[in-house]
Amino acid sequence: MKRVHVAAGVIRNTRREIFITKRTPGSHMAGFWEFPGGKIERNETAVMALQRELLEETGIVVHQPLPLSVLKHHFVDKPDQIVVLHFYLVETWEGEPSGREGQHGRWVAQHALMVNDFPPANASVIKLLTDKF
Repeated sequence: MKRVHVAAGVIRNTRREIFITKRTPGSHMAGFWEFPGGKIERNETAVMALQRELLEETGIVVHQPLPLSVLKHHFVDKPDQIVVLHFYLVETWEGEPSGREGQHGRWVAQHALMVNDFPPANASVIKLLTDKF
């Protein structure tokens, strides 16, 4: 079984709003909102991948990301693959987040995150953010 490791950033400002981006047409799970991030490359740590991906996707330089959750997910349409998602809370950064790769981005109140707006793999993190964190 193939494992794909992904680092994702929960970018939260001082007003407890989360910056999310919309998956672009033609991408896997297109149309869903997501926490920005991407695949961890060979010889990269999850933090290194997070910093690289958030700079590429949102234009921010991340400082001191905090581990939030690690979970494994099997997509129904990719039965031979396990995705391991490494979520980090990002509360300090330089720059203003935006969708730098053509994706739409927006700030949403943390308590207003909706599970159905995100790919199923994100459900437990959204529950954590809206219920307890």
